[in-house]
Order: sequence, then C-alpha cells, then structure tokens
Amino acid sequence: MFFSKICRRHAALLCAAAVGGSILASSPQAASQSRFLVKVDGSSTVFPITEAVAEEFQKENSNIRVAVGVSGTGGGFKKFCAGETHISGASRPIKQKEKDLCKANNPEINYVELPVAFDAITVVINKENDWAQNMTTDDLKKMWEAAAEGKVMKWSDVRSDWPDEELRLYGPGTDSGTYDYFKEAILKKEDTRGDYTASEDDNVLVLGVSRNKNALGFFGLAYYEENKTKISAVSIDDGDDSNGSGFIAPSPATVNNNTYSPLSRPIFIYVNTDMAKAERSAAQFVQYYLNNAAKLSAEVGYVSLPEQDYNAAKRTFRRAMR
Repeated sequence: MFFSKICRRHAALLCAAAVGGSILASSPQAASQSRFLVKVDGSSTVFPITEAVAEEFQKENSNIRVAVGVSGTGGGFKKFCAGETHISGASRPIKQKEKDLCKANNPEINYVELPVAFDAITVVINKENDWAQNMTTDDLKKMWEAAAEGKVMKWSDVRSDWPDEELRLYGPGTDSGTYDYFKEAILKKEDTRGDYTASEDDNVLVLGVSRNKNALGFFGLAYYEENKTKISAVSIDDGDDSNGSGFIAPSPATVNNNTYSPLSRPIFIYVNTDMAKAERSAAQFVQYYLNNAAKLSAEVGYVSLPEQDYNAAKRTFRRAMR
C-alpha cells in the first residue's frame, strides 16, 4: 500500500511538514538539479493521495519533481493565495475570506476547484475502550462544544453509565479543513473547546489515541485504515433514520450509500490556473492526478468518486486551461 511506504519514508519529516514545511518526493539533491518543480501544499487528509500520485507520476516523468507540503487546509490556502504553490489540497471548500485573499494578491490568483475523492471523518478510540464503540452526534457535541471546556472532563460527564475516568481528546488544529468540517457538522459552526491536544499531523493524533485508554480523536478515513490494528473506529448515529438507521460505521460502502452521516465529505485539490498554463509540468501533474485519482485514492484508504465525477473534473480542468 502506498500510504504504508509513505509513512515509513517520511515519519521523521511529517511533524515538520505539518507546521509549514514541505516534503520532496525525491532527494533534495535531485530536486535542486531538476529543471521543473511542482509545489503542492495543504490538507493532511488529501496528503496521502497526492503523495501516492506524485510517486507514480515521477516514475513516468523523471525530469519533474513534486514537493508535497502539509500545512493543513487553511495553511495551504495562505500559501496558495500568495502565489507560493501550484496546487493546494483541501478537505473542505475554499472559504470566502480565502477567495478574497486570492483576489487581493498581485497578480490575482485564478484557480479551479477539482474534487478527487470522498472521505469519512472517523472518530476513533483506544483498543482497550470497551464502552464507547457507539456514539450519537449529541454525545460528540457534548464532548467537543466550547461549553464543555473545564466541565466535561470525564467519560461519565458525557454518559452516566460510562467510566468515571479522564476524557482525553485529540483532534486537528484550527488550520485544518477536517476541524472546520467537524465543527460545522457536529457543532453547527460553533467553536470547539480549546483544551484538547491539537495537531495538523494526523499521525500525532493516531499515536496519542493508541497510547491512552481514555483517549478519543478524529481524522480522515485513510489514517484509520492504516492504523486500525492500533485504534478502533466509533459507529455514529445522527438520529435521522432517513439516511440510515442506528449506529453506522465509516466505510467505503456507508460513504457511497450516504448512510455515514453527517461526517462524509468530498475532498479537493485547487489549481492555480495561470501557473498551470505557464508551466506545463504543473498541468501534466494535474492531468495525471485526475486520471489516476480513483485507483490511488482507494489504495490509500479513501473512497473514489463515481467515474462521471472524475470525467466532469477533467472537463472542468480542460476548460480552465483554454
């Protein structure tokens, strides 16, 4: 699996990348000698797909190097809207303030949004947790809302029949698109509590939950799939029988049939169209990405889009390149 290779190869670098560094999908010496460099940054959720695409792309295009950074969706857009990157991965749509930032740049950043896969935000617990395999969205809200800070400190504060033990929370930082989407879906856009362990690096969150019996966290499906021998996924009930009755576990099947709600979502890449027109290497990489996203997104643990959606994305990109 690509993601296993990626984690082993870049384990020492991921934390640095999460705070704004970038990972070259080749040696620094080779990159410095390369004539063409495609710069990508953004979402840690989209990262596994982009890194897998970059690895395969470079096998066929040895004169092009692809640098993949992990600054989070929000951090990636800051760089993208400053003209620092060709492509930005995003686990949510671009916000109005980010659109304004792109427009305010000199020159203005023109871009196109391209969906590349579906994700299921996965709520995870420690393998030794034998009481919270099923949760409602109300349970999650009670844990994560701002009003819980300093008050909901034990599992028993959420449900009286849960253990009277410390609740340890792990989640993405505020630059993360996953944070934004979770906040919108579970908290109806209200702020989260601030007293949790936050990181833009999902591997840090996996490690935290796997080491503490009383921990709970959330992140993209691929990171759960890669680590499911160390952590367990929680089944979620949103109380709406029209989209699936009872507690639903995250999986490709429940994403595709729309029953894993409200935590299923599309994930995207945004492409600077002026840079892609001016630098053929960037356009080549995007075309390769869309041609191979279905296969590679599934291989790293996400859910591929229907074929017609990839075809629509290809048409959108072709029109943007005219």
